[in-house]
Amino acid sequence: MSGAQPPRIYQPALPLPGGGPRRGIRIRGLLNKDWDRHVRHADELSRTPGFQQMRDTIIARAKPAGEDRVLDIGTGTGLLALPLATSCAGVWAVDISPAMVEQLRWLVAGRGIQNLYPLIGSATSLPLEDGSVDLVVSNYCFHHLDEAGKRRSVAEAMRVLAPGGRFVFGDMMFGWSAVNPRNRRLISSKLRSMARKGPAGFVRIARNAFKVLTGTGERPAPPQWWREALEDAGFSDVSVECLAHEGGVAVARKPG
Repeated sequence: MSGAQPPRIYQPALPLPGGGPRRGIRIRGLLNKDWDRHVRHADELSRTPGFQQMRDTIIARAKPAGEDRVLDIGTGTGLLALPLATSCAGVWAVDISPAMVEQLRWLVAGRGIQNLYPLIGSATSLPLEDGSVDLVVSNYCFHHLDEAGKRRSVAEAMRVLAPGGRFVFGDMMFGWSAVNPRNRRLISSKLRSMARKGPAGFVRIARNAFKVLTGTGERPAPPQWWREALEDAGFSDVSVECLAHEGGVAVARKPG
């Protein structure tokens, strides 16, 4: 969008590192987890072949253009935001963790990147004005939200997108019901993988089972749920692609 003004920023009332919460953050449907303690883990995950392949898939589906203003939801340490900044007009990278945002700010400063703007904010209450970006992306963020939180995030993506804008994200996309063949295959594979680790693996199985039963663990949604949620929010041209592993990629467009 040639000559377009950058989005107006509404910085939420979450403090910057140094005064930020360190015992977990809970924002409108988000699991209570101390994200600041996971900076190194997130950075290590971003370097693995699986996450880099997911990054490449999302960017390929998003088809970023040179004049695009981009929002990355749940940016972490910049897996999507950093490469998108090399090909787009500007990237606003939002995460609820002050430590994640600070880490990304250090990377941006160290590399001399002028068009990437890390912000503290929530997926369910984005700190940008209506219709201010052309592309919204995200990777492995939404499974940390409950169903209501996921729907609020989809509505927020719709709100901040300009007419004709694209919403492209990757996430865990399966259900815990073993009736579905894909769910059954994925769950069985995870159980076998943990069981091979011996006693520690069985302890992890028990912990994960407890989290599923109590609703305190990760909350992935199956592909059909995402299709319906995106269509209910008013998106058009919706497609959801299941990948060989637990993940999937959704693509949708704001009408107009």
